Amino acid sequence: MAKQTPLHAEQPFISTEEMGDTRGTILDAALDVFAEKGYHSARVDEIADHSKTSKGAIYFHFPNKEKLFLALVDKFADLLERRVTDAIQKEKAGMDRVRVAIEVCLDTFSSYRRPAKVLLVQAVGLGVAFEDKRNAINDRFARLIASYLKEAIKLGEIPPVNVDVISVAWMGAIYALVIRWITTNEPTPPQIVSTLVPALLRSVGYEPR
Repeated sequence: MAKQTPLHAEQPFISTEEMGDTRGTILDAALDVFAEKGYHSARVDEIADHSKTSKGAIYFHFPNKEKLFLALVDKFADLLERRVTDAIQKEKAGMDRVRVAIEVCLDTFSSYRRPAKVLLVQAVGLGVAFEDKRNAINDRFARLIASYLKEAIKLGEIPPVNVDVISVAWMGAIYALVIRWITTNEPTPPQIVSTLVPALLRSVGYEPR
């Protein structure tokens, strides 16, 4: 099972290499400001002050505040997909990959709480561009889960199910619990993993070991 990170030990979202350049510094500062104040209340001046750069430097890398916000969302989605695909390479095809994909997805949200908050909380209700981005990310990971479920069906580990419906429903359950944790600190990430993962696997007729 993926190792859970305590609430006080969130992993760095911006790498050391990225923090060595202006773009990475701006992204890190924007993450703090957006996570604390939300998209509408955050001002570019605040991000410039927080990053110890300038508005000119921000607009050099990002045409506007919307593009800066969406860049953070894209970066987190890329990180999430990379962690999942790296982890499942170590597992045999079938339900082991399904289980690990869910665990790593949950672990990533708990290990990177600020970007998770930006994606799942702050981006809600911001307009068509933001909702299209959120939907695209949701579809991206639902397709990953669906592909692993199809493998499990071919291997005879689970009976035939509508993997497209199941994968979207699973992502909804994951999002709902992570959002609740982000906003209330309950249930904790270990509680979510230990309860939700077996429940999701059983929902497709698989009894987890």
